[in-house]
Amino acid sequence: MHIRTARADDRLAVRSLAESLGLDYPGMERDEFWVAEDDGRIVGICGLMRRSDCRELYALGVATEARGRGIGADLVRALLAAVPGDIHLATVIPEFFEKTGFVRTLIFPDSMRKDPDWCEGCRAELCTVMVRKS
Repeated sequence: MHIRTARADDRLAVRSLAESLGLDYPGMERDEFWVAEDDGRIVGICGLMRRSDCRELYALGVATEARGRGIGADLVRALLAAVPGDIHLATVIPEFFEKTGFVRTLIFPDSMRKDPDWCEGCRAELCTVMVRKS
């Protein structure tokens, strides 16, 4: 398993995995991604969206057949090691992110307010905003 920053020639594989996991979003090609590569195949992704007032960890996902091996946590740690400063995220699995150094917060940047259409089907009370302070 190799964790690295995504290259331009990874974009198609990153989008394909994101789509298969329901993590794709418009404009994701502009964002930075870290990938987990196993035998030449991308099996995990973790994105960083640079917003006007913050940086947000986005689109963390691992292919179903590669889960249970710590790949998600490895991707988060690689992103955090490479990106200085505060990183925010919104999640329904806060316990996972607490293990990588994130803490829950009630104060978050305005740019992180989610579009209700994007959040359709998700119960707002399950969404937790977190930050990893530098």
